[in-house]
Amino acid sequence: MLPGLLRAVDSVIVVDNGSTDGTPEIARTVGERMGASDRLTVTEYPFRVSRCGTEHLHTHPESVHSLTYFYNWSFSHVDTRYALKWDGDMVLSHEGERTIRDLSWQLEAFETVIVIPRHSLYLASDRLAFMDTGWRNREQWAWPNRPGFSFGKGFEWEIPLQPGKFKYTHLPQFMVFELKWLDLDEFDHWSPHTFEQSVRTGRKGREMDVFARLQEGDVDGDLVRVESDGDEHVVDVVRRRSVAEWDRLVIGAGVPARGVM
Repeated sequence: MLPGLLRAVDSVIVVDNGSTDGTPEIARTVGERMGASDRLTVTEYPFRVSRCGTEHLHTHPESVHSLTYFYNWSFSHVDTRYALKWDGDMVLSHEGERTIRDLSWQLEAFETVIVIPRHSLYLASDRLAFMDTGWRNREQWAWPNRPGFSFGKGFEWEIPLQPGKFKYTHLPQFMVFELKWLDLDEFDHWSPHTFEQSVRTGRKGREMDVFARLQEGDVDGDLVRVESDGDEHVVDVVRRRSVAEWDRLVIGAGVPARGVM
């Protein structure tokens, strides 16, 4: 995640929230190895953040434990012209890195909100993964860094707020992938796991369904199998595949998308 971002944007701020895997130290090491320490800031948010769902709903938005407060606090540290929201489990393809890097000069003449589609990539091992084409997620991931852009409280999670109407710029598909490891609990940041009760959580319901079926060895027609030969990690296989290659593989085969968010 981090190397690709450091190649794509002017600066990166890593906000650690009580991780136990050495994230701050790893991030600093990556920055040093890339010669990008001057463009990397690692900071800590010391309060426990309520999980998405019921916990979030029952937490006041101005509480230091609120996801809303956490995001507004995090983005108060951004000092570049645009802010880019990024999760720790999201990776850019090589083409995605070049595209976001090129945005730095393309956006000099106007302001826009950037919408970045992403696909879930389920990792069975270092050599095998499955990309879900049955649900494409489109969310606002970048916006002008100026007053009026912030986060408010939604029912299940935070929601982006913006001043008035803005033009939207949609990036192509197959540039960003959200990693999900089949041997981990990928839903522990939710409370509870009753995604079927709301249309707003349809994406999470889809993810949990795919996750459970893959653990049972059930691969449906919306999942694209990706394998690695030799010592290359399967995520690197996915990252170097171009949008045109994904188009031929997925869109050309007529695989439908059951949901778009």
